[in-house]
Amino acid sequence: MSKTEHPPRRPGFMGDLFESLTERGRRLLGWRDGSEPGALPAPDLSELGERLLSRRGEASGVVIARALLAAYEDADPAARLALLQALADDFGPDAKAVKAALATLQKAPDSAEAMEALHAAAEPRRQELLRRLNLAPGGTAALVRMREDLLRHLRDQPGLRRVDSDFAHLFGSWFNRGFLGLRHIDWNTPASILEKIIRYEAVHAIRNWDDLRNRLQPTDRRCYGFFHPQLVDEPLIFVEVALTRAIPDNVAGLLDLSRKPIRAEEADTAVFYSISNTQKGLAGVSFGNFLIKQVVEELKAECPNIKTFVTLSPVPGFAAWLAVQRKDEASDLITPDQRLAFAALDRPGWHEDAATTEALRAPLLAAAATYFLRARDKARRVPDPVARFHLGNGARLERLNFMGDVSANGLKQSHGLMVNYLYDLGQIEVNHEGFAERSHVVASDSVKAALPGPKS
Repeated sequence: MSKTEHPPRRPGFMGDLFESLTERGRRLLGWRDGSEPGALPAPDLSELGERLLSRRGEASGVVIARALLAAYEDADPAARLALLQALADDFGPDAKAVKAALATLQKAPDSAEAMEALHAAAEPRRQELLRRLNLAPGGTAALVRMREDLLRHLRDQPGLRRVDSDFAHLFGSWFNRGFLGLRHIDWNTPASILEKIIRYEAVHAIRNWDDLRNRLQPTDRRCYGFFHPQLVDEPLIFVEVALTRAIPDNVAGLLDLSRKPIRAEEADTAVFYSISNTQKGLAGVSFGNFLIKQVVEELKAECPNIKTFVTLSPVPGFAAWLAVQRKDEASDLITPDQRLAFAALDRPGWHEDAATTEALRAPLLAAAATYFLRARDKARRVPDPVARFHLGNGARLERLNFMGDVSANGLKQSHGLMVNYLYDLGQIEVNHEGFAERSHVVASDSVKAALPGPKS
């Protein structure tokens, strides 16, 4: 089944206005239409940035901002990187203004006005440049894409980290929870958004429209997303929810196209089985904690019979972590018996053999309990990123699910392991504080019991 696109909106007054401003902008910048003989090349991107900061008129500023963003979109990778480097090197704080403000503060150390002046002078010029670019039509989306470019260069260009800090600072304000709207996404949602749900699904790939319909249309399925007013048809993050009669231990049953739906009134459990961030340029801007908590409130109001809120989550770092432990003969995080049993993981198709699978059950669950409760990365954190997210939100590690995801991706990233995190509404704050302050992982007795050796 296919969905029909809605016809594009006519630009109307605002579109006509910006077209007019664009024409004025060409004259302002000394450009002619590119199709005309002798058309002048656009100035370089950093020069446009300087022009934008020098303008006082709002209309002309919008024109230049729009021109800079359009030129950036059309630029080749080298020119884009040159602008990002210019933002780092040439659009920092005004050194003379900082020295003058500091001198004033030294003369009057208790002056609030002097402190504020120093604060203003110390702000990098690129922050104001980004604010002005954001005023252009489509500016917010363009800046999100620009930061996506930036993030790709950070490893090789460490000097760009100061630019990234400014992006993160501004995005933290522009994408504040107060600006986000929660939407219920269902089978009647416009196709332009549904196509993005298919494209952005990051946990369990959506194979086709029938698969999507199975996740949105039945009475026991829900999907919610956060949207921003400047990215109207772009979900920033979305969560898929299954309403069930019990806590599930595998994802295949939830995604089965032939399953028989239940009425929402029959469910006692809400299962968050997929959470996908969609905008790479917004990395580090937290939406998920707010999304889960608001969806819980929505479901409590709609289905008061639901008392249990859990996830069915992947464990993306487990297989890689276990591979490191197996190679390290000195590792004390797995036992000699486990190491011997794990040799079976190297055999293709091991998961299809019942005897091999059963022999691996106890060793893998013991290793998984160690991974969550004892292992730490170089920063002394719980190594799994999904675990850090849910535990940081105040969830409890409730259950380890052996062979919970036997898809190719599930076997590759976690040897089939999935876990349930339980959101106990009365304990969320206490659990969050314990994890944030002491990295304490709140886990159920069944998870602790899976640990090898002495229990703690």
